[in-house]
Amino acid sequence: MKKGLIFLFLSLFITYGFSQTYYTVYGKVISSETKLPLEGASVFAQNTTLGTATDADGNFKLSLPDGGYNLVITFTGYNTEARRINNGDANDRSILYELSQKEKQMEEVAVVATSEVKDGWNKYGPFFIDKFIGQTANSSFCIIKNKDALKFYFSKKRNRLKVLATEPLQIENKALGYNIAYNLDSFTHEYNTEISLYSGYPLFEEMLPLDNEQQLQWMKARQKAYKGSMLHFMRSLYNKTLKEQGFEVQFVVDINNKETTLKLKDFYTALNYIKDDSTLLVEVKPNQPRVGVIYLNEKPSDGFSKFFPEEPSAFQFSILSFLPGESIGIEQNGYYFEQNDIVISAYWTWDKMADQLPYNYLPVME
Repeated sequence: MKKGLIFLFLSLFITYGFSQTYYTVYGKVISSETKLPLEGASVFAQNTTLGTATDADGNFKLSLPDGGYNLVITFTGYNTEARRINNGDANDRSILYELSQKEKQMEEVAVVATSEVKDGWNKYGPFFIDKFIGQTANSSFCIIKNKDALKFYFSKKRNRLKVLATEPLQIENKALGYNIAYNLDSFTHEYNTEISLYSGYPLFEEMLPLDNEQQLQWMKARQKAYKGSMLHFMRSLYNKTLKEQGFEVQFVVDINNKETTLKLKDFYTALNYIKDDSTLLVEVKPNQPRVGVIYLNEKPSDGFSKFFPEEPSAFQFSILSFLPGESIGIEQNGYYFEQNDIVISAYWTWDKMADQLPYNYLPVME
């Protein structure tokens, strides 16, 4: 009976996966200095499992599920290039990517007025893991396999920790069944404000399960990580299924110097939801810059409630802070831009790399 249930679960997953349709992007990668093609350059859609490499002429083609992505181009000794793409770029064979060579002094320039910490991993490694990998249940099943690639710098003047990597971080996530190659641009932690910021380009690869039972375990864990996540919210907002998926949206405002939330009669009107039927792009421009997101279908994790006992315990509550008067675009796969135009706070900051899912992840139908 157990094997039958596993087979049924896998069948549901596979059936749902085939509902995706794809488009193909093409391009050519050359050196900006020599104008010669770069063979073997890595080309991948950021935060997905989808990637390829350029051929001897620097050409590539990559099939992607409908939606938007950051297409990332990397080549040893060259600066990384990233370009936003979507269905509108399908079959355009004229796109040229020119990569510039890295300057030898780039790292020194990036960490000006700082000094590298000797034995930095022993001093700051666990702290970096908490802020980058996370402190959730899944984080204990994650390891960075090449931690020697990390370089730690501390500025006494700015009271700031900066972390760089000499090569893509190889992250093994046995909780969700992914290997992740993470091209870390930088990680900074400001001790004065206790704010951590990091940016980079992750590429996911699915692990091969030992058996059907492990595959089922990963699928359940991925489903749990997806529910209530930022990816889940953006897809629900795009499809106008917020209530059906367990979300509520409120405005967070200050009244008489006291923070409070305002319930919204119509989520989509308050967010000025507009969908362009020609590009299938959704634009959102909320009437208030701070948007509270409530997920009712799950309570906060025990770890989060322990660290933040003052936060709501009956539901997950997160805040999206928009730039005043600015909008964001949302693609059908949940990709949104510009991603730096939104500041995330409260519950969603609890989920870091250990709980991240690729943009081409599809949940199992229930």
